[in-house]
Parts: sequence; C-alpha cells; structure tokens
Amino acid sequence: MAFVILREGTKQAVQDVGGEDAACEILRRHVGSEIGPIAKPKRVLLVTELPKTRSGKIMRRLLRDVAENRQVGDTQTLADASVMDLIQKGLSGKR
Repeated sequence: MAFVILREGTKQAVQDVGGEDAACEILRRHVGSEIGPIAKPKRVLLVTELPKTRSGKIMRRLLRDVAENRQVGDTQTLADASVMDLIQKGLSGKR
C-alpha cells in the first residue's frame, strides 16, 4: 500500500484525470513502469498528512498496522492523533 500526499496545486490535476480513484490508478501504473511491476502497490491512498512524532519522524509502524487491518498500536507519541482516524476512514471508503 502507498500513502500519498499530493503537492499544493494538484487538486485541479486530480479533477482533470477523473477524480481521486483515477489519480490513484495512474500513480499505481507509474510506479509499475518506473520501478517495476513487482513494486506496484495494490492500493494507493491519497492523504493530507502522515502520522508523525513530535520530532517529525513518520510512524511507519502505525501505517503498517492500518494497511494490514490490525489493531493500531500506541499513538501517544504522535503530534496529531486525529491523522490516524482520517487514514482509517480513507481506507474504509468513508471520506
């Protein structure tokens, strides 16, 4: 799974290609062509922010838990715990 934060000003480009689902499929194909088919993620999720500690490190462990549908571990060290709720809603399709 790939968690993607789009750059500023790309909202119009996403709409031009047909919405978020189409943009995610384009990103999947791009990874497959640039890196190789084995690296192509099964799913791409557009997010506004990633879970980070107060020092700015990305909590990959929490992203792995969410992607593998496991109970999310300790979130006490997160700078903003609401980010995990947004990511979980995005995975379940509740936008």
